[in-house]
Amino acid sequence: MTFITSINTFAALGSGVIGSGWVARALAHGLDVIAWDPAPGAEVALRQRVANAWDALERQGLSPGASQQRLRFVDTLEACVSDADFIQESAPERLELKRELHGKISAAAKPDALIASSTSGLLPSEFYTTARHPERCLVGHPFNPVYLLPLVEVVGGRDTAPAAVQAAIQVYQTLGMRPLHVRKEVPGFIADRLLEALWREALHLVNDGVASTGEIDDAIRFGAGLRWSFMGSFLTYTLAGGDAGMRHFMAQFGPALKLPWTYLPAPELTEQLIDSVVQGTREQQGQRSIAALERYRDDCLLAVLEAVRATKARHGFGFAE
Repeated sequence: MTFITSINTFAALGSGVIGSGWVARALAHGLDVIAWDPAPGAEVALRQRVANAWDALERQGLSPGASQQRLRFVDTLEACVSDADFIQESAPERLELKRELHGKISAAAKPDALIASSTSGLLPSEFYTTARHPERCLVGHPFNPVYLLPLVEVVGGRDTAPAAVQAAIQVYQTLGMRPLHVRKEVPGFIADRLLEALWREALHLVNDGVASTGEIDDAIRFGAGLRWSFMGSFLTYTLAGGDAGMRHFMAQFGPALKLPWTYLPAPELTEQLIDSVVQGTREQQGQRSIAALERYRDDCLLAVLEAVRATKARHGFGFAE
């Protein structure tokens, strides 16, 4: 079976933070977008989110024909997907809900249209059980803000055809993304498993009174976070081993992994811990609105992405390397 890879119409089911990010990215790449979300006021909220993102997208560079006017909001799931070339579902993380949705989506979609879910950790083999033509169904897990961050984890299920995975990778590349094929179905995939480990440790540090939320964020953004934006963990640690590289690093620092520096289980989310986290982040936010912070974040991301892109070019690296 062949799958559509040259798309004109992008369907987005769910218009929250992630769904609206997909809509903004697709519009910025010159596609027609059809959206559906049953929540009251969803269309107004979606158009506001897209408008808030558009300045950053204009500065990043729009594709020919890109326009917010190419967004159409419809009243039913069936109207959303029936004419779409590519379908991206971004519903809440509930297995039964996704299973029900994908039974309906796949019944209404064109047989050769790819169907992807934005789930951040549910396994496709579990929620595509009622889907028609499950060979074209997969996960395309993005990162917020979807309209700027290029990474998307592509995960096939038990019945997903290898050709569908490759077709989805091609589609995401046309949307300016960096697809990462996750070769095995594991809960949380790759990136979220790493992020969850860091998040658990951060909650322990707050819970134990070691640091505030702002201090923990400073530890990341002025330290390892700067390195991670262009080199990641393994290559960074390779350099830490000097000319002898990773083998020397593992020999020198490997024994420290046996030390009780970290906790694996998450702390109990007591009301006191929740209050501490909420109060700390409220102080970090100050008087800024969420929309203002989103624009600040987008400006920072554009600056970092451009700086990394320019520096990689000078050193002979491609941006995706």
